[in-house]
Amino acid sequence: MPAVPELKATLTLPKTDFPMKGNLPQNEPLRMKRWAELDIYSRLREAGKGRPSYLLHDGPPYANGPLHLGHALNKGLKDFVVKSKTMAGFDSPYVPGFDCHGLPIEIKVDEQLGRKKLEMPVPAVLEACRAYAQKYIDLQTSQFERLGVFGRWNDPYKTMSRDYEARTLETFYGFLEKGFVYRGLKPVYWCIHDRTALADAEIEYAEHTSPSIYVRYRMTSGVEALGEEAEAALAGREVYTIIWTTTPWTLPASLAVAFHPKFEYVALAAGQEADAPVYIVAAALAAQVATACKLGEPQVLAKFPGDRLDRATFQHPFLDRTVLGVNADYVTADQGTGAVHTAPSHGVDDFYTGVRYGLDATTRVDNAGVIHLDTSTWREPELPAFEGKKVFAANPLIIELLKERGALLGHGEIQHSYPHCWRCHRPVIFRATEQWFIGLETPVLRADGPFAGSDTTFRQLTIEKIAEVKWDPAWGQERITNMIATRPDWCISRQRIWGVPIAVFLCTACHAPVEDAALNARIVQLFEEHGAEAWHTTSVEDLLGAGRACGKCDGTEFRKETDILDVWFDSGSSWHAVAETDRDLKDLYNRPDRTVLYLEGGDQHRGWFHSSLLASVALRGRAPYTHVATAGWTLDELGRAMSKSLGNGVDPVEIAEKMGGEIVRLWVASIDFREDMAASENLMKRCADIYRKLRNTFRFLLGNLDGFEPASQAVAFEDLEPLDKYMLARTRELTEQVLRWYEGFEFHRIYHAVNEFAIADLSAFYLDVLKDRMYTFAPSSKARRSAQTVLWKITEALTRLLAPILSFTADEVWDYLPKVEGREASVHLALFPAPEGIYPEDPAKLLEEWRELFAIRNQALQTLELARQEKLIGKALEADLRIYAKNSALTVLKKHEASLKEFFNVSNVLIDEGQDQLPRATVGQQWGISFTSENLDTVAGPSSGHKCARCWNFMPEVSNYGVWENVCTRCHGALTAMDVEPPAAEEVSA
Repeated sequence: MPAVPELKATLTLPKTDFPMKGNLPQNEPLRMKRWAELDIYSRLREAGKGRPSYLLHDGPPYANGPLHLGHALNKGLKDFVVKSKTMAGFDSPYVPGFDCHGLPIEIKVDEQLGRKKLEMPVPAVLEACRAYAQKYIDLQTSQFERLGVFGRWNDPYKTMSRDYEARTLETFYGFLEKGFVYRGLKPVYWCIHDRTALADAEIEYAEHTSPSIYVRYRMTSGVEALGEEAEAALAGREVYTIIWTTTPWTLPASLAVAFHPKFEYVALAAGQEADAPVYIVAAALAAQVATACKLGEPQVLAKFPGDRLDRATFQHPFLDRTVLGVNADYVTADQGTGAVHTAPSHGVDDFYTGVRYGLDATTRVDNAGVIHLDTSTWREPELPAFEGKKVFAANPLIIELLKERGALLGHGEIQHSYPHCWRCHRPVIFRATEQWFIGLETPVLRADGPFAGSDTTFRQLTIEKIAEVKWDPAWGQERITNMIATRPDWCISRQRIWGVPIAVFLCTACHAPVEDAALNARIVQLFEEHGAEAWHTTSVEDLLGAGRACGKCDGTEFRKETDILDVWFDSGSSWHAVAETDRDLKDLYNRPDRTVLYLEGGDQHRGWFHSSLLASVALRGRAPYTHVATAGWTLDELGRAMSKSLGNGVDPVEIAEKMGGEIVRLWVASIDFREDMAASENLMKRCADIYRKLRNTFRFLLGNLDGFEPASQAVAFEDLEPLDKYMLARTRELTEQVLRWYEGFEFHRIYHAVNEFAIADLSAFYLDVLKDRMYTFAPSSKARRSAQTVLWKITEALTRLLAPILSFTADEVWDYLPKVEGREASVHLALFPAPEGIYPEDPAKLLEEWRELFAIRNQALQTLELARQEKLIGKALEADLRIYAKNSALTVLKKHEASLKEFFNVSNVLIDEGQDQLPRATVGQQWGISFTSENLDTVAGPSSGHKCARCWNFMPEVSNYGVWENVCTRCHGALTAMDVEPPAAEEVSA
């Protein structure tokens, strides 16, 4: 005869095949395989047809290496947006892109090819660049997919594709044909290491040590122009001005000294002697200059305004050259001398001053930064030591020459913020060269708005269009507005080959460009068919045809421009090359009511946001985006930027291999991306701990849903237990918050709120107090079905709400949820839960009632803890709780009296009106331990009932159930409902 089963075997404990351990590094690739089998992205696109559109246009990462944490942050955020918008009922495609052209790849290919490159035709070099870029496109694609990012990865956009190159050229021709483009000599940022011009967006600032020198220039013009006082005081004396510079290498190009026309200048005698030299400096800086140049206590001989120095002349300190005195408003009195050495070929302000005064801006520093002296200005047989030297190497040689000539008055060093090349991170120079520019002051007409048809400038129109965009954070609007307002004309030419050629023909006689829209269209078509290589393989004659003459000088010989377009022009054309023309995006992008998001790092205000804005406003009269969101920088735990040299980087691919891609995603969600954010392996481990808790919560929820069939067993809302209704109301409240936060990209709020809900609302409260009902009630009981109905709705809601963030785990949970007819094959094909589908009424009143109940519960728990400390009880189930209440506390307690035993998790709760009757009990007295607050007294003591051997509650009555002793009446009923026969006494002997 079989042995009597243990009484605990009759409990209905949680049961699920959902594993406790995620084993993410092993299981995530299996989930990816399933998504591939489902063709999940195509199914999402099919499901999105006919919905309102939301387009996130991808800013392309550069294809020259594996992913770093910034990439993971960027793509993680974008995936959150696209998935959340899709689940919110939008058609939200995602076409990822890759930035392929530019110097970093060309340099790497140069290193690989070595001297062999010199013998290779240009198309062969371009093909090598394409192969290099494609290698990293393939690598980055696999790594992005490994992090669970959905998109059209089988067909991304690439700035090196033939179609994209054609559209980029088409964008350039759009500027050219509308009159925005000109070719001219101007000083531009120049990298002497990479030997190319740089745009503002390609400049980064870093600390740099420069020489700081004070140099005197002897005045050669008469002093009478300075005024009567000066003429009388300075007649017959040697007069100089003093300039201050941190770039001695520019002195060979010095053609002028600039003075502010409205500053007061003084003539300082450096000594009491009648023949002591006299120095002209700004009055506001005289004391500072005297100290720096060791002039002692100089005597002020005369004062005069700066406009008196206009057109004065000076002798160059070491060249046979007359230097002109000029007036300029950019001279400041913050530092220096108030006299600014001016080299038109090496500074923007200098250049424009040179234009005003007719100064020569020819640069004598070559592409590699080597100085070549104008020998007509050097009268000695031996060339100076700086001839043929690179600019920074020339600095000490020029300083030594100044000492020899007696022109150096002061010498030191200064540490300051200095422009560096963003690619090679080396200091750059200003160098006047022939470049192609887009003019920001080009006249345009407003096409819309209250001033439609009125004249303005390209710069002003762009600023007006910025104001029509939603910027997140809001300070982004001011930042990019200031950048547009103060930037120089856009230098769009680069002296390299890996990029889109500036496909323009120039007259060899007058250098004027050929302007022919039909020719431009033919070249665009050629690029579509053969790519940028066509510019290098097709002859001038084949492209221009016979009989063409220059429209300016009637010349008949032409050459091809050899420069390429700035890579920021490349990526800034993506709105046209992709969003406006791609098969999956064009209909959404071109809608009048479109929503277009650009989401990138804060540096893109001067990069992709900036170049895209200029291109779109010029050619379409509108911004390319309606919404711009900006992310901060990833830092280590000490707040330092991540770098290879510090070894403080966090490799997202390595984290995915060790802990899972889900952990990287959870880290992305845990931070406010608008601020700079810390990351480290330790922080990733903390995210892994949070993940384990969330996963265990899901496992417990699923375990309690074992055997539940929603179609036939779900309890109607009006029949739910009060506590269960409260949890639905709380879940609706959370759902509304989460949906609102998704809409505002406040993913970190979702992370914290869901984590708190899982720990505090579920694990620490609801799932804990439900154990009695879930484990001991009959599975078919209405009260247990009520709980299961709510647990099912909570799990459904949480799974959908977390799907954009925990994409792998939510989809895994989806597979274990109770089966529902018509359920989507993946959670990612489902929509977010509708709040009213969770709780159909306004939850505000109920939540307010339960907030009061929780305040009472908190006091009750303190009372129970005091009773436990005094050894009156062990677990809370061993206690009876008596509550004396009045006013609103009494009302809410009476309303929910039937639920209070479960709510407080004790064996019995008694409610009495008022506080007057309460005996002020002390330890050992009948009532046990009391705790008093306004409107409420709670008293806890040992239960007066008998402990049930099955549910461990203390009940008024217990009896035998067959041979099982001490079984309460409630458990009797549950066992009967479960068809558990009372075991017979005679079975014991067996």
